Amino acid sequence: MADDPRTHLRDDPVMARLIEEYDPYAEPEWGEEFERLVVSVISQSISTAAASAVRERVYELFDGPITPEAVLATDDDELAAAGFGTQNTEYVNNAAEAFLERDLTREGLADHTDREVIEELTRIRGIGEWTARMYLLFVLEREDVLPLGDLAVRRGIETLYNDGEELTREEMTEIAKAWRPYRSTGTKYVWAAYEGD
Repeated sequence: MADDPRTHLRDDPVMARLIEEYDPYAEPEWGEEFERLVVSVISQSISTAAASAVRERVYELFDGPITPEAVLATDDDELAAAGFGTQNTEYVNNAAEAFLERDLTREGLADHTDREVIEELTRIRGIGEWTARMYLLFVLEREDVLPLGDLAVRRGIETLYNDGEELTREEMTEIAKAWRPYRSTGTKYVWAAYEGD
């Protein structure tokens, strides 16, 4: 697609304003694909501040990159104590086993559609659609992801487009049609505005 996402998004007056006011939301680099999935597992059920604290403890636990092999070699009690808790420890172990059994890297999923990627990842017990969409957006860098399972995205759209009043997901999907085929970039601007206000 030759079109620059921001050029396309400027056709939406709200997006045009956000583009002038904010830098698009971008998560920091988290290393390899598996490491990024671990970060998503950490973040999927707790606040951003709590997730940051857990991430720091998890990185202290591992002497080097977080790989499937490293996770499976680490005692479950150590993982739980680092902040995963019992349930997320199970989920991260499941993800590690899946990465060793299947090629879930950028290269391995390159020919998969977004829906196929979500289906592949949600086969892993403990990986939900939110985590799969974060993987699509930040790891695979797919251009047209709209993660309405994310509370900040929903609240951000409601604030920007409906004076903070509640919208249905169908209404949000309709609003975001104007961003296609660059809903990922539109989403990042919504995050930037929501986190910045």
